[in-house]
Amino acid sequence: MKMGLDAGNIQYAKLGIVNFINTSPIYVPWQEMGPLSGWVVEEGPPAFLNSHLVQGKLDAGIVSSYAYGLNADRYYILPNLSISATGPVGSVILLSKVPIEELNEKLVLLTPQSATSVNLLHIILEDFLGMRPIFRTENFRELSVNPVAQAYLAIGDEALRLRSNTDNLFRSDLAKIWLDHTGLPFVFAVWAIREESWVAWPEKIHLLHKRLNECYHKGMKELERISNLVANNVSVHRALHLLCCRALEVQGVRLRTRTPRICSTL
Repeated sequence: MKMGLDAGNIQYAKLGIVNFINTSPIYVPWQEMGPLSGWVVEEGPPAFLNSHLVQGKLDAGIVSSYAYGLNADRYYILPNLSISATGPVGSVILLSKVPIEELNEKLVLLTPQSATSVNLLHIILEDFLGMRPIFRTENFRELSVNPVAQAYLAIGDEALRLRSNTDNLFRSDLAKIWLDHTGLPFVFAVWAIREESWVAWPEKIHLLHKRLNECYHKGMKELERISNLVANNVSVHRALHLLCCRALEVQGVRLRTRTPRICSTL
């Protein structure tokens, strides 16, 4: 069954993209190149796109690696494209009133925007550090008004903004901690295609993969220009945005768990 969106006699496939600072090296070139034939874009935070893809409201999109893992038998992934990091990334951080090693049985607040980062934090605190914190989904303001709350997990644009005005808090970069404990890069998100959409629209998927690769190469060549543009729009210091984007690897890394279902004819 074809998903997509009907517009007159034309049926468009729907693509979900996270419009965060750390996806700007791909998304800014996408916007500058104009609409892709046969596709419409829906923006949203990771958790929103995760649910829309699994519900069939999207045909393809950038989704968290955790959401992909839960539905790997229903998705294909585009080869050589991901959002990943080998070391500090700056946009997935734990802000805490005490050192991270002192969070055992303490209240840790979680952003509602990302399942992958939340589960990464669980692994770090519980498996790597052997602690049992109390987790609750909240916003950052709760950390300042609730004396019981001891830490807050921030991601994306919020994390970059909070880095600039939270000098009174400890900052822990989750991608760095992951690398320190595993020696491996961390894959935050992949470009996933619903199986039904791949079967129905292979030509559209080919066009999408080609466009995303073009965006990647353009974004890497023009990273400083994009950083200037985006930093001005979202009130983040240009140097901080540039540092974050250079730390992220928007091209693919090898997935080292189960064998993923890749769109092999691309």
